[in-house]
Amino acid sequence: MPARISRSTRSPSNSGAKNKRSARLNKTKRPIALILREFRLNASLMFPLLTASVFVFLWSTGFIVARAITPYVDPNLYLLARFCGTAMLFVAGALIARVRWPTGRDAIRQMFAGALLQGVYLGASYWAVARGLGAGVMALLGALQPLLTAALAARLFGEKLSMRAWSGLALGLAGVALVLAPKIAESVGPAAHAANAVNTAPQWLVVTVAILAVFAITAGTLYQKTSLANADIRSASALQNAGAAIVAAVLAASLGEHRFIPSITTWISLAWGIVMLSGVATTLLVWMVRRGDASRATALLFLAPPLAAIESYVAFGETLGAIQIAGFCVALAGVLLARSQ
Repeated sequence: MPARISRSTRSPSNSGAKNKRSARLNKTKRPIALILREFRLNASLMFPLLTASVFVFLWSTGFIVARAITPYVDPNLYLLARFCGTAMLFVAGALIARVRWPTGRDAIRQMFAGALLQGVYLGASYWAVARGLGAGVMALLGALQPLLTAALAARLFGEKLSMRAWSGLALGLAGVALVLAPKIAESVGPAAHAANAVNTAPQWLVVTVAILAVFAITAGTLYQKTSLANADIRSASALQNAGAAIVAAVLAASLGEHRFIPSITTWISLAWGIVMLSGVATTLLVWMVRRGDASRATALLFLAPPLAAIESYVAFGETLGAIQIAGFCVALAGVLLARSQ
């Protein structure tokens, strides 16, 4: 009778097969692990680029919205509705997420930061343009903000910029100047000033208010790097938009603004402003300033006027000449240089 093969006799071959199977599994697991690691690395590298691209595009559309609403809504009345809508969105988000809210002085500081970053900046800019300052001149003054931010951030927060970064900021400003050159040329004559002005105002006052607008957005941006950054960005954004709404309400009441004509353009512009401009774009700016250097974040603003010129060409048929295309390329090179490590 043949001898039975014992379990102990079969075990070596079985264990050898198991070892081969586990080796094959390990070989397949290793490439998967490498792929996942490379994916996470690429995602971490691509996310800042994606964030910057979305921010620049959305911020540039603010110029388009400002022009689109002109026949239908007074500017500060539009800003009041926009800031209130965004504040309510963030209030809802903060309540659903049950995040902690700033209280007392912290809440007041958040509202003050929002008043500077959006309320004073946009309200003063619109007022200056309405009183005869060319839109191109105002946009060029606004392009000084990254340079001013870099200078103050170096002094206040110890942010050190290399000569390459400073060169990039200067190049970005030069690119914006090229893009806006035709607009600035149109707005230098007395006839253009008379056509743009709603009410007469001393030129020194108009220019002073325009410069105040640039300092306001600079201060509001740098203020984000203080202890305000400890607050949850949802509750902080709710309070900051509320602060901006207060400024818009004061300006609308003091300037006697009341025109609000319901139309498809009005509602689309308002929805875009609530969700995309004050909701996403401004929050992305605050988020980037909180996480990194203020100067590198605000350098992206150099690309907004050139991109707005392209958008105006598509949306309104405005002239887009070779000098403006060259200016866009120069501004892009400047931003890449200023943001390079």
